[in-house]
Amino acid sequence: MSPALPIRLERLAYRVPGKTILDCLEATIAEPGITALIGPNGAGKSVTLRLIDGLLTPSEGTIRIGADGSARRAFVFQRPALVRASVSRNVALALEPLALSRRERTSRIERALARVGLRGRAGDPATKLSGGEQQRLALARAWATEPQLLLLDEPTASLDPAATEALEALVAEMAGGGTKILIVSHNLGQVARLADDVVVLDAGRAVEHGPTRQVLFHPRTAEARAYLKGELPWTSFAAAS
Repeated sequence: MSPALPIRLERLAYRVPGKTILDCLEATIAEPGITALIGPNGAGKSVTLRLIDGLLTPSEGTIRIGADGSARRAFVFQRPALVRASVSRNVALALEPLALSRRERTSRIERALARVGLRGRAGDPATKLSGGEQQRLALARAWATEPQLLLLDEPTASLDPAATEALEALVAEMAGGGTKILIVSHNLGQVARLADDVVVLDAGRAVEHGPTRQVLFHPRTAEARAYLKGELPWTSFAAAS
């Protein structure tokens, strides 16, 4: 089993003044591959990712990742957080916290850029890349750290279909290599193509969790059916009959 598994979210709450974003969220993610978090706007999906990564601190509850919480994590945001430096330097910065020899660091940078098709752009300013290239660079930066858990927050939301297809292929390749991936996505076609299982969030709680096809086409809960009916209005749910 991956060192990142299982991921246990136990009575997880997150509040800001005047608003509860997560309300006693409970979920256990125990299977390898790609898990998608879906649900309406404001359901708490992005906040859940940030809590798992440690970018936010829960108001209540616990997050347990693997046996001891030591799994290496990486986060790719909807808008790439790149520095004003070369493409290769952006990857190098992600490796600085790791105890690597210069040779290993150089090798990882070259391999990561080659995998995302940017090896020939290594010396170019990262800010001169197209939107799809910038997101591939963000993925290369994560890939170079060899994460055991990769968190993706709407990574293709602003990309065209060709760039989306290229990024999805890279994500699938990482999952195939053993990286556990959690992805937030409003693109249910993307969820159907990539995810092995799906967690549906609604009003700060996990209302359904199961295999992708079951959740998308035969949802068990009223909350999941209501969300999916709005997103896939042409679908007739067997669970509703």
